[in-house]
Amino acid sequence: MTFQGFDQNDFAVFTVEGLEPRMEALIARIRPKLTELGDELAPFLSAMCGEEMFPHVAKHARRSVHAPNDTWVAWGPNKRGYKALPHFQVGMFHSHLFIVFAIIYESSNKTVFAQALNGRNEEIRRMLPGDYFWSTDHLDPHGTAQADMDAARLEELARRLKEVKKAEVTVGLRIDSGDPLLEDGAKLLEVIERTFETLLPLYRMSF
Repeated sequence: MTFQGFDQNDFAVFTVEGLEPRMEALIARIRPKLTELGDELAPFLSAMCGEEMFPHVAKHARRSVHAPNDTWVAWGPNKRGYKALPHFQVGMFHSHLFIVFAIIYESSNKTVFAQALNGRNEEIRRMLPGDYFWSTDHLDPHGTAQADMDAARLEELARRLKEVKKAEVTVGLRIDSGDPLLEDGAKLLEVIERTFETLLPLYRMSF
């Protein structure tokens, strides 16, 4: 089956009120697409990274009160889970789809990546397109555009990664939920692959 992309009904899931109704809608509408996307891109990511990359679709299993505002599929080098290691993600908030490299707070690789940020600040700023976004909280749909990430902001991000226990980093492309590209599965896959190729040097810096 060819990946079909995402449509407005998928993003509308995040307007459903209540934990159980939203989870039911998410499981019915979005999770099958994320599972398909995970399986579709795993061979590409494995070849790109030079090691087997395993897909992990968010289950939101710990939630008992608040409905999720986002969901995702992540790829990492551990079959059992992705949170402890640097990884790649494709996911969505109501407002946009995101295609990112991520290190979340559970990972001890934060310090390694922080050192890379400090040592290769200018190189990293030159490497990434201006319309990419940085965030220090994977649950926050906002962030700072790469075009606005001067040396001081990148240094502050590195400092937080080293010193703040809950600090984390995601960086990559956002595509507005109304962009017709999202409904063209083949073209979207091409964009995701190109984005991951652009982000690969950051992944390599994190080990």
